[in-house]
Amino acid sequence: MAYHFEIIETTSQPVLSIRKTTPVNQLPQELGQAYHSIITYLEELGQQPADAPFACYYNMDMENLDVEMGFPVISALPGRGEIQASEIPAGKKATALYAGPYQEMGPTYEALTQWIKDAGQEPTGVVYELYYNSPLEVPESELLTKIVFLLK
Repeated sequence: MAYHFEIIETTSQPVLSIRKTTPVNQLPQELGQAYHSIITYLEELGQQPADAPFACYYNMDMENLDVEMGFPVISALPGRGEIQASEIPAGKKATALYAGPYQEMGPTYEALTQWIKDAGQEPTGVVYELYYNSPLEVPESELLTKIVFLLK
């Protein structure tokens, strides 16, 4: 499979998010609930997301996945309840755009990890996924996900 990887440098991006620990088999429900809560709150504030929804993975423990779910916003907004004001940090990032079913992303992760190593870079262990469409909108084969590794 042909991949297109790149290293980018970004400024910090304000977000509204919910962070939870969940088994991976509960992730779709957690994502749906979090995105719904945040969109409802943004509508109350008269705001819109600034980009696609994301999930940020702080570990890869499939029984106790530490995940932050949310939306980038134009400027810092106040949190409420479990919805927190946070940010995607500034800095170097390695990215890949993946098309296909979520459960088949493993080879792209492996290839990107090797590419980062070959480029002499070191990941922090934190990975973001931005979801440009949804399984509710398109067939799984057309799902578009941007994978973003934070680099040291």
